[in-house]
Amino acid sequence: LAGLVAGVGGELTHSLPIINAVGAKLTAEQFELTKASPQVQRYIDDLSLTDPEPEEEDTSCGIGSGLELARAGNQLSWQLFNKKSLTLKLSTLTLEWPATLPAPSTIKLGNQLIPIDKDAEVTQGRLEVRLSDATRPSLKGSQWLTIGFPQSPPLALETIAQHEFDIEAEFGNDCGTSLIPGYTNNHSDTYFPTVVGAASLHSHGITGKGITVAVLDSGLWEDPVLLNDTAGKARVVGRYDAIAGKEMTEVFDESGHGTHMTSVIAHSGQVRVDGTFSGSYKGVAPDVNLVAVKAFNVEGQGEFLDIVRGVQWVVDNRERFGIKVLNLSFAARPRWEYWLDPINQAIMRAWAAGITVVAAAGNEGPEPMTIGSPGNLPYIITVGAVTDSWTLDTRDDDYVPDFSSQGPTPDAHIKPDVVAPGGHMTGITRPGSTLLQEFPEYQLSTGEFVMTGTSQAAALVSGIVALLLQLEPDLTPDDVKCKLISSAELAINADGKLAYSPFQQGSGYVSATRAITLGQRGCGNADMSIDKEIAGLEHFQGPA
Repeated sequence: LAGLVAGVGGELTHSLPIINAVGAKLTAEQFELTKASPQVQRYIDDLSLTDPEPEEEDTSCGIGSGLELARAGNQLSWQLFNKKSLTLKLSTLTLEWPATLPAPSTIKLGNQLIPIDKDAEVTQGRLEVRLSDATRPSLKGSQWLTIGFPQSPPLALETIAQHEFDIEAEFGNDCGTSLIPGYTNNHSDTYFPTVVGAASLHSHGITGKGITVAVLDSGLWEDPVLLNDTAGKARVVGRYDAIAGKEMTEVFDESGHGTHMTSVIAHSGQVRVDGTFSGSYKGVAPDVNLVAVKAFNVEGQGEFLDIVRGVQWVVDNRERFGIKVLNLSFAARPRWEYWLDPINQAIMRAWAAGITVVAAAGNEGPEPMTIGSPGNLPYIITVGAVTDSWTLDTRDDDYVPDFSSQGPTPDAHIKPDVVAPGGHMTGITRPGSTLLQEFPEYQLSTGEFVMTGTSQAAALVSGIVALLLQLEPDLTPDDVKCKLISSAELAINADGKLAYSPFQQGSGYVSATRAITLGQRGCGNADMSIDKEIAGLEHFQGPA
């Protein structure tokens, strides 16, 4: 095929033997000559990953708010963001605080004083200010809303948890924001390793050591908690730029997405409780070796051919780097049956080569049949999201968020396979990255970055897979999938009925400890043959 391209004077851009294909730049005349050759069995002349339809107009007002309420002495501070050029004016402010505290004495937005005498309605523990046009303060760019309580007696507000305060700021025309409850200390503890049982495994030395995870994403920020494992040993064993098509000494992460995914998987920072090491770490598998594959640009967008080239490099170098897990925290609208998708074709070969592949379901829910590609590939492990409503001590208020894509796939397969925590996941990303520029409100005061999505849920499951493989290195990808789906916990209502359909929650909520203790072998992809699939002898319809 490469010779065919050269023979017509075209430019070869990608050599992709993993799917017996090439990528090329051709003129219209060269293209006609090329596709007329009997060597060409199939051609694709539009390789865009983005939808052809124009994007919907952004009708949001652009308001954002910080995730943290700064509390010091007798003052609260909450950062607000106006991310559009139009100036917004505060119309209503509602505050609630513990009834043991006095009412606030001063409120300011930036340097603008908000009157709380004539415009305020004050009851015990609650204040509502409805502002007239003449007294409405403006918000442009980023400003702090500061709430001062009487100076006497000293209050030490920093000792009161954030969830004991409620703040709502309305700017009119369905434009507003509210303070989230928050966790107690996102900087010292990311919490999700505890929620899925990984933290208890860390204390027993199960940290993913000896397993290599490849993260195909936007690159990697070279921060020590990612570069080094828990012992301070360098553990990034490979870096490949699939856009440039070559190995690199650094795969710079302009977007920041790949760094955050890697952080969820492998952050080697210690979890500390009251300043003391708890025995667990901030990433699910903090001692894994890492391979960073860059296939997505500054905007977080990737091209089909680059992604296939990235997967091919992972497969070609799996023994060299000991790659056992491939994380794919992305999803695109499926354009073909799963077996005709070039990315899926490459991923099937990765799975057949012994690499467990984990992919995001996508963030296009809540409608049915919104599972993205490559998550629509029936063989791999596709992960939807669940969120805990900022409460760690109960699952009664956990739910599958609307954004989490739902099955079935167009080929009637039940997806996602499992769900995992994907709401407000704390990690790190590169300072100055696209993510931070677009979502400054998601950065914590200590520099960590909080993101939500099925991308994070998939990264978490990749970490769990590494823990499984450390304990049972002989597990095949099918066995890993079986252990996860056979041990997942279905969400069931008090009446015994499913809280969510299998197209929303798959086999249920994934758990590292349950997968190790209760997970089975032999049930992963039991009714399908990936060898026949790759050979083109048989394709498999799902049961839906």
